[in-house]
Amino acid sequence: MQIIVVEGVSYAWLQQLQKLHAHVFDGAHLKLEKLEAKKDLLCIFAVENDEMVGFKLGYPQPDGVFYSWLGGVKETMRGRGIASQLMIQQHEKVQQLGYQKVRTYGRNERKAMLITNIKHGFDVTSTFVDKKGRHKIVFEKLLN
Repeated sequence: MQIIVVEGVSYAWLQQLQKLHAHVFDGAHLKLEKLEAKKDLLCIFAVENDEMVGFKLGYPQPDGVFYSWLGGVKETMRGRGIASQLMIQQHEKVQQLGYQKVRTYGRNERKAMLITNIKHGFDVTSTFVDKKGRHKIVFEKLLN
């Protein structure tokens, strides 16, 4: 498996990213306009045999914290540590870019991601209810 890091929108991988996003997020479409609107977007992809099997996307927030926005792994590839590899690569890259803290949001029904966040040193800092009425957990991690 290969990890690919792309700064900005990855047009070469867009179709596979959209397909995998829909697979991970119950058919939800990831619009190109939404990706292009994220200033300094960072894309990390796990690729095996020219097929994207995992992804992690993020971008800086106005308070200087890097926001780990979206991520997921193809269902048949789960349990192999791919999400952890993507997270490690993301944290290494954002630290190289000068960020000192990473933030992400989780939902209680996505237990595997909550556990992965805790295993990789994130702390729960707060919770909130989003515009769609979903309860979200805020995780933050200081980078070394």
